[in-house]
Amino acid sequence: MPNLPLNKANLPYPDPIHPIVVHFVIAMVFFAFFCDVVGYFTRNHRLFEVSFWNMFVASAAIFVAVIFGQFEAGLAQAYDAAKPILNEHTITGWSLSAVVVAITAWRFVIRSRDPLKIPPAYLGAGMFLICIVIFQVYLGTQLVWEYGLHVVPVEEAINKGILK
Repeated sequence: MPNLPLNKANLPYPDPIHPIVVHFVIAMVFFAFFCDVVGYFTRNHRLFEVSFWNMFVASAAIFVAVIFGQFEAGLAQAYDAAKPILNEHTITGWSLSAVVVAITAWRFVIRSRDPLKIPPAYLGAGMFLICIVIFQVYLGTQLVWEYGLHVVPVEEAINKGILK
């Protein structure tokens, strides 16, 4: 495989793709949970359909996000202080993808049995998912805003040997 030229952010393309796809997934998961909660309390079963399709698409998109995350993490010049957070973000990301797919599969079974209702336990699982997503967002935010991965001034400091 030929070596791709890297820009000042240490990427072969202008901007990181991982955050773009990740924000799409985050929005879909949050909106799906919102639709389930509102649908549950208002008995508006059409919102359950909206929720299901949001989770279905999020289940596919999260793997795109994880793959770009792995690729971009491999290109990041993670200095020693950033490595534990990057590792935790990576493990949580892979775990989160499994949880999203499992909850979507459960939602598919629920939808197949009775598309007009969802059990309270499913809402609890949705809340658990939201908590994991919030934790993952916190870790990703740390990587960018605190440790500066793929941020040009930080990459330049690493290249000059200021950060190790």
